[in-house]
Amino acid sequence: MEKKIGIYIHIPFCATRCGYCDFLTFSCGESQYEPYTKALIREINTFEELKKYKITSIFIGGGTPTTLSPNQIERIMESLNKYNICKNAEITIEANPGTLNLKMLRAIKNSGINRLSLGLQATQHKILKRINRSHTFDDFLENYKNARKLGFNNINIDLMFSLPGFKNFNEGFKAWVETLQIISNINPEHISLYSLIIEEGTPFFTQYEKGILIPQTEEKDRRMYHFACNFLAKKGYNHYEISNFSKKDYECKHNKMYWQRGSYKGFGLGAHSFFEGSRFNNMKKLEEYINANTILYENINSISEKEAMEEFMFLGLRLIEGINIEKFENTFNVNIYEVYGKAIEENLKNKLLQNIDKNLSLTKSGLDISNRVMADFLL
Repeated sequence: MEKKIGIYIHIPFCATRCGYCDFLTFSCGESQYEPYTKALIREINTFEELKKYKITSIFIGGGTPTTLSPNQIERIMESLNKYNICKNAEITIEANPGTLNLKMLRAIKNSGINRLSLGLQATQHKILKRINRSHTFDDFLENYKNARKLGFNNINIDLMFSLPGFKNFNEGFKAWVETLQIISNINPEHISLYSLIIEEGTPFFTQYEKGILIPQTEEKDRRMYHFACNFLAKKGYNHYEISNFSKKDYECKHNKMYWQRGSYKGFGLGAHSFFEGSRFNNMKKLEEYINANTILYENINSISEKEAMEEFMFLGLRLIEGINIEKFENTFNVNIYEVYGKAIEENLKNKLLQNIDKNLSLTKSGLDISNRVMADFLL
């Protein structure tokens, strides 16, 4: 039986750096785009082990992949054609609306990419400016309409809540409701919602330290999240993962593969992989990657059974359907209660977990403190 795998491709460039971003990205100008594209294609072409697998999904992320030229994106996609890509493979590219135009969208479509993930974040211009997004809402709308005209029928939109730039919570909440109404009305197949997290090393963290940026309280942050969950349910979106909502049959296959511990190979600067029982990432220095004849892997970790069990639990609990008890036993040849009985019973008692048809899943209260619940399953 042919083994299945997903592919992640990292493009580490952005036109500007957002105030909240701590990803491995650079806003270094176009001079590095072509050398990086050549290095990336070289890495893809020389990874012969991929021939043993059937590719079920490809995700081109960043950074902002659409800072590259149409020709560079087309060549990256062409380099993957030597491998066995499923006919119905989900192939996603992330895009900042400000980097798109009709020519770029047409090139993306012609290269075989069939899913767009648009990083909108908010519909209000002043908020987009406050978080240093390099696009306007009008940019987004124009490119969304053009994508539909070109035949894209699988589009995700990223949104953020608990953002700065409002006089008070009520103003921010009203804007959040407005954003959800506008976006649900244009009917994308998928919506991802993320709460603002202030990470060290970001411009927002510096503003936080200086008292310029006051983070949202947890209680108010949860109010915005709960409203969104209820609102999108009424609009026909299935809440299938902590941060993700989709129309029927439009769940993100690539991301579900991560949460279900499927194999994936990452290409590009710092890209992570879970390949043949090991987790590792590519080298992280841009100049070294561009000039390397052989890609150096870092943080190579052969996953033990204990670690595999932990991953099964804390990744699986991200999904709203949760963890199948029988699947755990079939995977590890041990009853889940022998390993995690105490943690399960404690969280069931506190109504943070529920057991429905032999599936352990987070309750509404459990979703609010998911990281704390998941920590109980680290052996």
